[in-house]
Amino acid sequence: MEDKSPLGLGFTLEVDAPSDLSYDERRADALITVTAHSAAASAGQSPGAEILIMDRSLSMSGYRLDEAKRAMCAAVDTLRDGTLLGIVAGNHRADVIFPTTGGLARVDARVREDAKLRVAGQLAEGGTAIGQWLARARHLFATVDSPGTVRHAVLYTDGKNEHETPGQLDEILTTCTDRFVCDARGLGEDWHYTELLRVTETLHGTAEAVVTVSDLTEDFTRLMREAQRIVVPRVYLGLRLNRRFQLAFVRQTRPVEAELTGRRQHDGETLVPLGSWPPERRQYQISLRFTPDSLTVDEVLRAVRVTLHAEFPDGTRRPCSDSAAVVVCRRSTPGSAVVPSADLTRVENERELGMAMRACADAHERGDLDRADRELRLAIGLAASLPDATRLRLLREIAADGPDGLPRVRRNVPRGLVQRIGVASTRVTREPDGPYQPPSPGSGPSRVCPRCGTASTLPTAKFCQECGDRLDAASAAGGPADTP
Repeated sequence: MEDKSPLGLGFTLEVDAPSDLSYDERRADALITVTAHSAAASAGQSPGAEILIMDRSLSMSGYRLDEAKRAMCAAVDTLRDGTLLGIVAGNHRADVIFPTTGGLARVDARVREDAKLRVAGQLAEGGTAIGQWLARARHLFATVDSPGTVRHAVLYTDGKNEHETPGQLDEILTTCTDRFVCDARGLGEDWHYTELLRVTETLHGTAEAVVTVSDLTEDFTRLMREAQRIVVPRVYLGLRLNRRFQLAFVRQTRPVEAELTGRRQHDGETLVPLGSWPPERRQYQISLRFTPDSLTVDEVLRAVRVTLHAEFPDGTRRPCSDSAAVVVCRRSTPGSAVVPSADLTRVENERELGMAMRACADAHERGDLDRADRELRLAIGLAASLPDATRLRLLREIAADGPDGLPRVRRNVPRGLVQRIGVASTRVTREPDGPYQPPSPGSGPSRVCPRCGTASTLPTAKFCQECGDRLDAASAAGGPADTP
């Protein structure tokens, strides 16, 4: 049997999808769980390339820059010998400060000392243009000619991306997609969570808040150790659709929620980049659309065949797992409801929690404290019911009892803690914190989003599961949302 374990990782696929569809259903969803495990016969450690991106804008002056330099030096010390290293110092420009000879340098004792000296010599000046930093990293990674090289970057910033437009950042992110993965950190209180999430969602990384600046060293050290666990540089989800179905979206649901918009077509198959992989488990949701009359009643058919592909050391892309299928059958009774699986229901409620957390952070940023309080109460209730102990703890850290005895956002809460709520909105527990008892599906029709027209799978949904808009009529009209 052919070895399908690239670089010592083996992959398995599991599909969770209700096979029955109601007579007038137009949507079919499935959860795809991908597990990467160390194979018995490992091919050895993959070569790695690491680019560290430091913010040296004027707002980093003084103590912040000193702590950031300490974190960068600790990251350099953590890298194993043989890693290819580059360091970019960014403000409204992006300069490669190491190595000075072009390309990337292979880490050894002398390279570490030279790199740390270059970091120590940086001064704070100028503004912030994160896209320029990422473009410089892309050019550096392009100098690596080995196709099996894991390419990983990490950046921190303490401020908003004020020296380029959102459109300019998006254009650069598009050119970086599937070229490297990138983790991002918000330092202190003056950054904005949406900019970090835009970077990490596109580049398959993680975003976190480092509210206490002195914690950055520990965080960067941990990041470097985690990056060195990455084995396979590129993995793709291959979807071969039945012609009667259209792909609406692919979304990573665990351990980090992310919309996966990057796609390419190859020989009739849609390939969705999934980033680089260490041994771990991730979960994805795929959503299909169809016209009910296109499906014959009681006919069992394959809606989509799912296969994983990986980049092998020789640069070729080949299947790395057995295929799995999403099988559906349209039933004959009009108006009959098919109850989604408990796991699919949990995923939708986890997404509702994330959207409520972001709505709370956004309302607080605009100064709409009444709306922020309502969204906080909704988020606390969802986190408690799932249960999601990590996000519940973060929500309670910004909460206090109001005059009516209900939780509200603390009026003196530091901005950095609210931004942390926004960033943490996408981080889902790797394994559920406890058994989940899905609430009763309820009665009545699905709620329809006034913005995009998508019908919710949960009658109790507060947010559109596709575009994220509030489903309250007042919110759709531009006014404040009703109290949940």
